[in-house]
Amino acid sequence: MTKRHGYALLAALAAIVVLISAAIYLGVTGTGARDESADQGARTPRSSAAPASSGSWVAAWSASPVGGEPGTELRGYAGQSIRNVVHTHTGGSSARVTLSNLYGQQPLNLTRASIALTAAPNNPSAAPGTLRALTFDGRSDVVIPPGEQRVSDAVRIRVPDGADLLITTFSPTPSGPVTYHPHARQISYVARGERTDDESGAAYTQQSPFWRYVTAVDVYSNESQGAVVVLGDSLTDGITSTMGANRRWTDVLAQRMRDEPGNLDLSVVNQGISGNRLLSDGLGRPAGNPSGLNRFERDALSRSGVRGVVVALGINDILRNPHDNSAAEIADGLRDLTRQAHQRGLRVTGATLMPFGGHRGWTPEKERMRQEVNAAIRAGKVFDHYVDFDKAVRDPYDAQKLRPGYDSGDHLHPSDAGFRRMGESFDLSLLRKTAPAQL
Repeated sequence: MTKRHGYALLAALAAIVVLISAAIYLGVTGTGARDESADQGARTPRSSAAPASSGSWVAAWSASPVGGEPGTELRGYAGQSIRNVVHTHTGGSSARVTLSNLYGQQPLNLTRASIALTAAPNNPSAAPGTLRALTFDGRSDVVIPPGEQRVSDAVRIRVPDGADLLITTFSPTPSGPVTYHPHARQISYVARGERTDDESGAAYTQQSPFWRYVTAVDVYSNESQGAVVVLGDSLTDGITSTMGANRRWTDVLAQRMRDEPGNLDLSVVNQGISGNRLLSDGLGRPAGNPSGLNRFERDALSRSGVRGVVVALGINDILRNPHDNSAAEIADGLRDLTRQAHQRGLRVTGATLMPFGGHRGWTPEKERMRQEVNAAIRAGKVFDHYVDFDKAVRDPYDAQKLRPGYDSGDHLHPSDAGFRRMGESFDLSLLRKTAPAQL
C-alpha cells in the first residue's frame, strides 16, 4: 500500500467514527432517532411527574378523616362525581393525592379521579389548561379496600402558594359509608354522572360543606422547608370561621410563614377535628373522631415533610363527657404526645387552653382544671415550647371569658378576629428550632 492510499484509508475511518458519534448524540438528545424517554413514555402516563432530585415532598394540605358520612351507609355516591375544594399552604411543581376508605365497609371502586386549579375562589370550574388525570400505579382506576387508603402517582401540575385545588373522584358502584371530614368550612360540589374531566363546573349543581375521600395533598417543592402539623379540636378546625374564606388560625399562621421576612417557608397542615378529645375515642370500629393519642401517628407524625408539631387539645376532655378526667391525666396525655414526637426527632409547641366562661358547660370545677393544665404547660413540664392562646384571647376584665371581640357568640369558639389573634400570637422563631428539648 502506498503512503497516499494509507492516508485515504485513515481519512475514511475518521469519517466513519464521526458519523457513528453523531448518531449516538442524536439518539441521546432526542433530535434524531428514538430516545430512551420515548420508551419510558410508552410505559408511564403523560401526567406522571419526574421531580428534580433537589426538592422534596411536603404536605400542602390535609384533613383528618372523622367517620362515615350519615346517610351513605348503603349506596355511598354511586354514579356521582365528588369535586372537593381544598386550599394549599405551599406550592410545588408536582402533586400527589391521598384518598381514604378508612370508614368504608366494602371496597371503594374509583374509576376516575382528577386534580386541577380552581378558576376562581369557591368555584367548581377548573382553571383552563390545569386539569390533570390522577393515576394509581399507572392506572386510571383504583380499588381501595375497607380501612385503607391509596396515594396517587405524582402528577405534573404547577401549584402556587395559597392555591385552591379541585380534587374530583367518581365511583360507578355503591361503596357503603363514605369517609369524610364534616366541618370543612369550605364548599365542595357534587354532580351526577362521570364528570371528573369537566373543566366547567356547570354540572356541579349540588353544594356540600364536607370533604369526602380526600385526606391529603402533597407537593414536590424546591422552596419549602417542610411542614408544621397542628393536632387540634374545633378551635383548630375553625368551626366558627367564615365559610370559604380560609380564616382559621392555621391559615393566619401559614400566611405569616410565607410573608414575614426571615422566616422559614413552612407549610401549616390543619389536623383539627371538631369535638376531638385527647384521651377518649368516639364510638365505632374504627373509632369515629379518634382521640389525639390514638391518631397522633396517623395524622401528625406520618405527614410528608413534617418538621414540627403544634398541639392544641384538652378543652373537650374537660368540657365533654366523660367528666372523670383530671388535670394531671390531661397533662400526662399531652406529655405522651411530646415523647412520641421526640422519638421522631421533632419538637412540639403546645397551646394553653382558652377560656370558656359563659358557655353552657362552664363550671367552677372545670375552670379550675383548665387553670391547672395551663399552669403545667407554662411551667415547661409538658411541651418544648408553648403558645399562650389563653393570654392572647381572654377578656382583660374577666380572665375566665373570651374577649368580646374575639367571641363568636357561644363563649367557646372564636370569631374571625379571635382566630387571627391566635395565629398572630406565635413566636415564629420557635418553629425554626429542630432539636427536641428535654423536659
